[in-house]
Amino acid sequence: MKSLKTTRPTWSDVKAKLAGFDRAGLIGLIQDLYAASKDNQAFLHARFSLSGDVLKPYKAAIDRWLWPEVFKNQYTSVAKAKKAISDYKKAIGQPEGLVELMVSYCERAAGFSNDVGLQDEGYFNALVRMFEQALKVIGTLPESDRLEPFARLDAVRHISHNFGYGVGDDMDDLLAEHAIDGGQ
Repeated sequence: MKSLKTTRPTWSDVKAKLAGFDRAGLIGLIQDLYAASKDNQAFLHARFSLSGDVLKPYKAAIDRWLWPEVFKNQYTSVAKAKKAISDYKKAIGQPEGLVELMVSYCERAAGFSNDVGLQDEGYFNALVRMFEQALKVIGTLPESDRLEPFARLDAVRHISHNFGYGVGDDMDDLLAEHAIDGGQ
């Protein structure tokens, strides 16, 4: 008796099936995907610049996962907050939008930590990594657009000195390094 080999479908498999669709079939498929989830809706709205504030659903997700309502037994999730940024990057990925989401991530994570006295090394490590990524993307912006996000990250750095774990010191080093590389 032969064993059945099962493999997971890949993008190539999906692409081959899509090749057989006509225009109406593709539009129907996209309509079904749109109706299937809010994430798909946010993706398509961002990709086609259909709403006034394409960042709003991504910021809402960051806010939910980095500043949960602890009295409602909500919890933090760095992975889900970072997924919002990744989803935006896949949908449209404009550097200005990425900077806004990354800086918002840092502000919300630092604000929540400061507000509730969170002491979570993994959460802080993720905050420092996002701080560094934000600085790198800020460096790709026109010089005239760098001052405001740098100032917001400087405020995050200042708050982060309250946490311990060397968070503020790491941010001091990163801010100085990126400011020298043309940041300010």
